[in-house]
Amino acid sequence: MDHLDLAWWVTAVELPTLGGLFVMIWRTRHEADTRLDDLNHKVDVGMSQSREALAAYKLEVAKTYATTGTLKDVERRLTEHLVRIEAKLDAVGGVGAR
Repeated sequence: MDHLDLAWWVTAVELPTLGGLFVMIWRTRHEADTRLDDLNHKVDVGMSQSREALAAYKLEVAKTYATTGTLKDVERRLTEHLVRIEAKLDAVGGVGAR
């Protein structure tokens, strides 16, 4: 009778319990893998967008960046122009003062 009770216990209780445990572990692993894949995809998309934004920023900086040589050239031209304006003002002021 003990042999029959053990076989009944294994068949009626332990096998369904182990089967349920196996299914639960399999579903949990499948769900974790799916979520990990989704997370990897989101990270890849975010990194791609960050790289694109950084490249666009670098391009904008490169377009609007003024070199030292350019600034010196602009300063020289402005100074020359201001000197010409000053000379004209001196000429006009000198004529009216006589």
